[in-house]
Amino acid sequence: MEEHKSVIPSCEEDQHVVAAAQHILKALAASKTVSDDLRKNLLDLEIQLSAMSIVSERNGRGIKQLERQLKCAEDKVMSWEANHSMIWDSSPRESSEFLKVVGEIQTLTQSLQNCSVNENRKQKELLQRANGILQIAMSRLEEELVNILVQHKQYFEPEYMSFHFNRVDMVYDESFGSVEDEQIEEASRSSGVSQSEASTVDLVNPAILEDLKRIANVMFASKYHQEFCQVFISSRRGALDEYFFILEMEKLSIENVLKMEWNCLNHEIKKWIRAMKIIVPVYLLSEKRLCKQILGDFGSVYQFCFSEISQSFMLELLNFGEAIAMGTHPPERLFRLLDMYEVLEHLAVDVDILFFEEVGSFVRGEFYKLLKRFGDTIKSTFLAFRNAIAADPSKTSFPGGGVHHLTKYVMNYIRALVEYGDTLNLLLEENPTDASNNDNKHDNSALSVCTMACHFRLITATLETNLRNKSKLYKDVALQHIFMMNNIHYIVQKVKCCDLSHFFGDSWLRHHVGKFQQDARSYEKVTWGSVLSMLREDNVPNCISERTLKKRCKEFSTAFGEVYRSQTGWCIPNSELREDLQISVSQKVVPAYRSYTGRNSSNIAEKWIKYTVDDLQSYILDLFQGSSKSLPHAQQKK
Repeated sequence: MEEHKSVIPSCEEDQHVVAAAQHILKALAASKTVSDDLRKNLLDLEIQLSAMSIVSERNGRGIKQLERQLKCAEDKVMSWEANHSMIWDSSPRESSEFLKVVGEIQTLTQSLQNCSVNENRKQKELLQRANGILQIAMSRLEEELVNILVQHKQYFEPEYMSFHFNRVDMVYDESFGSVEDEQIEEASRSSGVSQSEASTVDLVNPAILEDLKRIANVMFASKYHQEFCQVFISSRRGALDEYFFILEMEKLSIENVLKMEWNCLNHEIKKWIRAMKIIVPVYLLSEKRLCKQILGDFGSVYQFCFSEISQSFMLELLNFGEAIAMGTHPPERLFRLLDMYEVLEHLAVDVDILFFEEVGSFVRGEFYKLLKRFGDTIKSTFLAFRNAIAADPSKTSFPGGGVHHLTKYVMNYIRALVEYGDTLNLLLEENPTDASNNDNKHDNSALSVCTMACHFRLITATLETNLRNKSKLYKDVALQHIFMMNNIHYIVQKVKCCDLSHFFGDSWLRHHVGKFQQDARSYEKVTWGSVLSMLREDNVPNCISERTLKKRCKEFSTAFGEVYRSQTGWCIPNSELREDLQISVSQKVVPAYRSYTGRNSSNIAEKWIKYTVDDLQSYILDLFQGSSKSLPHAQQKK
């Protein structure tokens, strides 16, 4: 019966034809000569014609009713259109009325679409008119949406997250004074401040969320979902752009970053770290929640909108990191590279949550590419550090034989790296070293045998070799030993007085304590062996002539004066080490001098004895102070 599909009559004559056809069908169906199947078909056709007649009668009245309702809705919409003030700024009642009218227009449009318009020009005209009014209403909703999003956006203060960058920037060159130990200690105490627990914040006033959802529902129902998304994305992008400005993040190309001086670049890195810790786990997490709150009822639309809002900003942050990770870096930049790597590593879980969908796969992929690149750059920079130590030039001797700047730099460098122990261990596992030498064959602690500990010991071994070469620049062999004693002692103290002892182990410490003590003994032998030999009477007849005694006293006084004049200018910065060596020297020189003068007191005139025992003890305490002095003129024994 497909050929009998209904066509709604549009005039009174058509209705008469339908009535006649119904009468004929009833008569045929009543005939006794008609088969049961044919009778059933005739009755079905008669029922269909009857329904067509009823619809036709109602349709005439319905079109007029729809037209009246459309005119009423149109008047309301045009009155709002004539008023340029924002509807949502007026009152909740006004905004609800507007959405109610839009809903009525949607219903009217749907009713007109459900009617057959093939043969009814009036219905076509009304549908076009309804669509026109709906378009005007949707345009107004777009304006209202922009206004709401702008007027009700909220920012949390950057102080919501607390970050500190108190680590010492490591710098070394020929004019470098020192890396102050106090600065390192202060940085170690304060650099552990971590971010607050990441949580979401309200990026728009929560009171307006229901209105935004209602607008979304109306526009999506009217098939204006693309327009809603465009406005929403554009507005939220603008808000994120403003927040970047609040965080003082400039838009820098890779080329601009590569051309920056380090001081400026270092400042930009600190801002980048701070921005990453705020933007990713707090702002973007809150942004995605906002998208889901408003658009969560429309499937994956909220994911698409979030991706469109955030992608360009995330790529901007990643591009900055890419520029930093490119190329080679001097050792002092390793700490900033580690800071950036640890931020990325910490945020990896957040990135997976934010961009796990297909629309976010590109950002997620770029993020992990950058993380790997930073890891590779850190490894190459760290491994190049030992080569830099070995290549540190030895052109001139270090004044006074004190602790060399390179020694301070390397040990404070290593000490600062302890804070990145877990990260470095993971990155360096692919680069094992044979530095687990005999110094630690009896140490079985986890830290002393870890990859980083092996590298630390290898670095200090390289440093010792370089220092030994530097010591040879001194013409005075005794000063060579003072220089090595000072520097090895400094290395040992750095290892003992901070967390480094766990990495180096007890065996290493014992071995290196023995090293600087051996240098101290060697110094005493070289310096004081010849001086004390003048006071010995081995293999000398019991009776020594006054002339010989006078000569020995004079030689001793001259030798001691020369030692005093030169070695008061030598430097032992560590007071405890200096006092220990002074006491050791005094214990060897003073008793020998006292014994010599005492035994020969009857044969030595007082005028030949230049120094008293007390003078000698006092003068020895002047040694290694870093300021050259000369002995006063000869004074008589009192």
